[in-house]
Amino acid sequence: MKRNNIIRLVILTLTVFILPHSIKAQDEKGKQKILSESQKAHEAFIKKDPSMSKLFTNSVGYVIFPKIDKAGFVVGGSGGAGAVYEKGKAIGTAKVAQVSVGAQVGAQTYREVIFFENKDVLDRFKDNKVEFSAQLSAVAVKSGVSANAKYADGVAIFTDDLSGLMAEAAVGGQKFTYKSL
Repeated sequence: MKRNNIIRLVILTLTVFILPHSIKAQDEKGKQKILSESQKAHEAFIKKDPSMSKLFTNSVGYVIFPKIDKAGFVVGGSGGAGAVYEKGKAIGTAKVAQVSVGAQVGAQTYREVIFFENKDVLDRFKDNKVEFSAQLSAVAVKSGVSANAKYADGVAIFTDDLSGLMAEAAVGGQKFTYKSL
């Protein structure tokens, strides 16, 4: 066997064995970052509205998206990653993507928490069967606002603006993708 072929074989072998472990390590770092940022967002939600701690404690589960970026000009889109919790314990990660169409202009960044009233709704979320429009059902977080929170179709949604400005009268929906830890 020629020397060049041996070198290629060694490189190919190393790539086959090392690359998957490297990707998994990067994936683990990404999960840890999402979990850490979600915990900070959890604390920020409670700091802004202390009565929200009851929802975190009493809900069957929740998903926290610490940062969702959104932009639009007639057609808009947004996306972010977060952590999913069941009875206070992290069980997975989730991604959210949104597309909207209508009168809209601007860009913003916000955080979002979705509380699940019962196990059936949480299970539907984990099966990637939950979609809805956040503009129609989300409540902006302010002190005391969550004290009288009402679930709609088994979910209660709260958002907290971080930066930017967006004006919109648009129709759109959020699609979620769940992945267990």
